[in-house]
Amino acid sequence: MEQFVIEGGHPLRGSITASGNKNAALKMLPACLLTSEPVILHNVPDIGDVRTTAEILEFLGATITRLDAHTWQVHAADIHTSQIPPEKARLIRSSIVLAGPLLARTGHLEMPIPGGDVIGHRRLDTHVLALEKLGVSVRVEPDRFVMEADTLHGANILLDEASVTATENAVLAAVLARGTTVIRNAACEPHVQNLCHLLNAMGAQIEHIGSNSLTIHGVERLHGCEHRIGADYLEVGSFIGAAVMTGGEITIREADPEHLDFIAMVFRKLGVEWEVRGQDLFVPAAQDLTIRKDLGSRIPEIKAQPWPAFPTDLMSIALTVATQAAGSVLFHQWMFDGRLYFTDKLISMGARIVLCDPHRALVYGPTWLHAVPSISSPDIRAGMAILLAALAAPGRTVINNIRQIDRGYERVEEKLSALGAHIERVSREV
Repeated sequence: MEQFVIEGGHPLRGSITASGNKNAALKMLPACLLTSEPVILHNVPDIGDVRTTAEILEFLGATITRLDAHTWQVHAADIHTSQIPPEKARLIRSSIVLAGPLLARTGHLEMPIPGGDVIGHRRLDTHVLALEKLGVSVRVEPDRFVMEADTLHGANILLDEASVTATENAVLAAVLARGTTVIRNAACEPHVQNLCHLLNAMGAQIEHIGSNSLTIHGVERLHGCEHRIGADYLEVGSFIGAAVMTGGEITIREADPEHLDFIAMVFRKLGVEWEVRGQDLFVPAAQDLTIRKDLGSRIPEIKAQPWPAFPTDLMSIALTVATQAAGSVLFHQWMFDGRLYFTDKLISMGARIVLCDPHRALVYGPTWLHAVPSISSPDIRAGMAILLAALAAPGRTVINNIRQIDRGYERVEEKLSALGAHIERVSREV
């Protein structure tokens, strides 16, 4: 078992380059199954969930060649099976998006109920309803899905929630369907846009990318291409938090700042500012971390919402930053009923947080955080939030279960060490 050992209290200084978007890579790799020609992807993040996805694709019959550390060629000349290995699918939530490509390519899919972070109930109904509209027959068994589609056809689909993965699944199936598909109430996060741009580069015809109403004109076949995965705005937001928590000053290169407007608006409520310098971000030191009250001196609320509003995956980071800001702020995370439970770990480090219910937490700051001898990472984003708290807390903190952090952040200890953090990855016998 690996751990992070952190000696906190050291300001970060220097520059790093943003990694490729995790959530884009996890959908763009399966998209390569839609053609028998090679697809080259640049800026692929080297993280646990991406490696698991690659192993699934290779099991299905694709050949993956790593041209360099972050450039992969995926060649799915033949698909040997449409049965997803259970031990792999249960590791990652995004395994569900293999449904669209495999149904479009082979007309058949068998897969277990997908796994991923334990952050509460995560319904799959929207996927099933969207795929059924496209002509898929779905049989749901206690531990798996069985899907069949003799012919996929265009459809008018109104999603019952703006689900990212359900939008992506529907798009992946619709690009090779006969006729035109319209998806309303579609998710429009940067990784959804990145996936659509890849598919268009492969010969798909997707219109209105970036809106919540997508039009897909089905084509007979797709071809190979080269495409670059955009920056991971969740990693960018996390490193902004790390700089602010430690009183440091950093530059994040190739950060794709055009996707950060609403994130900047929310961080500004906490007193956090940064400068956009072309495609780079500069986070200055000595920030005035003071909560900006709403009109009438009311306590402000930070609420997770579908894109382009504040993303749910940055709630843990923003909440942790708020522990160092003067004032009170309410966090409202309505999407997942377990995402805020990690706050008890911040409380053990000295934070003043009232968990009002599974969806709301009131943070009072600032508080001096202190190191703890042992603490565990419950999921990807909460694990990174705990890591930020450990960087800010003077003394030695040991974080366990760092596999969760590795699933979403590429060599995070190396990037932080390059910025001056005192962090070490160590192995401990179980």
